[in-house]
Amino acid sequence: MVKKYRFGKPFDTEAVVSELKAEEGTDDVIGAGINILENGLSIRMAERTMVFGLGENMHGINKRGNVYVSNNSDDPHHQEDKVSLYGSHNFIVAEDYVLGEGLNTIGIFIDYPGKLRFDIGFTHTDELRITFEDMDFELYLIEPEDVDDALVSIVSQFRRMTGKSYIPPRWAFGYGQSRWSYPDEASVREIARKHKENSIPLDMIYLDIDYMDSYMDFTVNKEAFPDLSGLSRELKEEGIYLVPIIDAGVKKKEGYDIDEEGLDKDYFCENEEGEVFEAAVWPGISHFPDVLRPEVREWFGAKYERLTSLGIEGFWNDMNEPALFYTKRGLDKLYDKVERYKGNYNLSLEEFWDMTGASSSISNNNEDYSSIYHNTYMGRICHDKVHNLYGFNMTRAAGEALERISPDKRMLLFSRSSYIGMHRYGGIWTGDNKAWWSHLLLNIKMMPSLNMCGFIYSGADLGGFGTDTNEELMLRWLEFGIFTPLMRNHSALGTRLKEAYQFDDTRTFSNIIGLRYMLLPYIYSEYLKAVNNDGVYFKTLHMVYPMDEIAREVEDQLMVGDNLMIAPVYEQNKTGRYVYLPENMLLLRFRAYDDYDEEYLEKGHHYIWADKSEVLIFLRKDRKLPLSMKKHQTVGDIDFNEPTVISYSDKAMEYEYYMDDGVSRNGRVEIRSI
Repeated sequence: MVKKYRFGKPFDTEAVVSELKAEEGTDDVIGAGINILENGLSIRMAERTMVFGLGENMHGINKRGNVYVSNNSDDPHHQEDKVSLYGSHNFIVAEDYVLGEGLNTIGIFIDYPGKLRFDIGFTHTDELRITFEDMDFELYLIEPEDVDDALVSIVSQFRRMTGKSYIPPRWAFGYGQSRWSYPDEASVREIARKHKENSIPLDMIYLDIDYMDSYMDFTVNKEAFPDLSGLSRELKEEGIYLVPIIDAGVKKKEGYDIDEEGLDKDYFCENEEGEVFEAAVWPGISHFPDVLRPEVREWFGAKYERLTSLGIEGFWNDMNEPALFYTKRGLDKLYDKVERYKGNYNLSLEEFWDMTGASSSISNNNEDYSSIYHNTYMGRICHDKVHNLYGFNMTRAAGEALERISPDKRMLLFSRSSYIGMHRYGGIWTGDNKAWWSHLLLNIKMMPSLNMCGFIYSGADLGGFGTDTNEELMLRWLEFGIFTPLMRNHSALGTRLKEAYQFDDTRTFSNIIGLRYMLLPYIYSEYLKAVNNDGVYFKTLHMVYPMDEIAREVEDQLMVGDNLMIAPVYEQNKTGRYVYLPENMLLLRFRAYDDYDEEYLEKGHHYIWADKSEVLIFLRKDRKLPLSMKKHQTVGDIDFNEPTVISYSDKAMEYEYYMDDGVSRNGRVEIRSI
């Protein structure tokens, strides 16, 4: 059961699609356990209360003991002291929390697009405190329909409230190779050729900002890519799709038709004085489409056709928090500081910090964000109140437009910045991570939380975006990445080249990536199952074994769909790891699609050896695993209709196999027993 309470005059985010009558929020109607404060909510937690959710965030699956701030941020330094990343997903489930007699699990969704702070037992160990910038929000309380499976029940209700998750085309479940940047057609062709020569499967090559003309959206650098249409057609004949980046900022430039048209129609965000807001990103000084307005979304989204007309069938939206490198105001302050201290070679500590701080705080400055204004259905509104909606609505603009452009065929779309509700239009990747072992573990722990919030088509930059990776980390990350719906190898300018064929043991890379394609009948089926049944693809062990006290605290093993458990190796120089089995399972130790061993393991604790060339998959008792036991170069090579089935049972059983044509937007999902 879901109860909705309205406080003040909240902005309609359109995150929730179900019609629910709201009651005015007061102490009386909410009841015991939740205290209404002057600037937020306070919730008592029991000694063993666990708190799940919050989607894209630092730390573990259980969020207790830390502070999290919903404030979409362009910050590549994902360290443990970070409280904000690129997305704001204000959905939590508190287990053992007492709302009323007999109820010990509750779901809470705060529909509030401004800055929101969750203090989950950090300041006071027995208190969950949620703090608002203002008290204009909608609160949803979700009670479990099934108290014996409360966490899953609450997540399912929340998923129904917020709408079906996006389903990309089936080829988008293949392996993608990306880098900032592949600068020209020759380098793109080389990527395709090298993968094929080394028998490394590949379905996507990504184009970062250098494919554009002067970093201008929806343009092509004709010197580097003289025939993008021909290149796209040539690669698609090999089963490979080009996926270009689109950024939020529109370059300020006379003669650039998109900028001139946006100015003429008053489609850009404004500043305090009602003039067009200006800030610099990749193209230099830019203007920002006011995508909170439906007519602007329709206008900006229509521009994607300039690339779809060249044969492009997939996009990744970036820099859409929106990221701001600097503004005139920020530069003026910096220049004033430099001038003030110029010639002083004996700065005090405070003066030194003042000067260097002026430089380090110039990007994504709060004062700059506070000077942006939107024209909305509620009138002119400061960006602070709706900051977390910008990336959502940029991707919504693209998603709605692509459906108009291609009403019958699905297209790939995912974003860096997001808010609850964007999952209906596209997926997300988790942004500019680093080639750190800790970020591999963070990737593992983040997936169930993202799934809970509806973002099922998700993944991280495999091997790490920033800093150099090594062969072992790249392999171990791929061994987890073969299970994430979005599987992309991406790296930053200036870092080590890390295409799979750049490393010594190319054969093992080919085998590991090939395992992804072997697993795709199961992965794709379980993805469709999660979407159609308002469920999740990645589950915590606790979600499947709610009464198992040990499973309750395991965070480095995940359930993939209904039938599999995985236990990735995420530490350097390890040849194995400890694994907890909540039930008897069949260990499948894969080295290649046609090379694996089986071992029956009993419930309990095990140390399991795992060479860096091996992938451990645990099949549950009385379950089946559909596979494609052949070598594949692209997803298009796979026969999804007649999978090979591995089973672990001593009795007759069936697996519900979900399948569609992989292309159609509204195609029928066929469910058959195998």
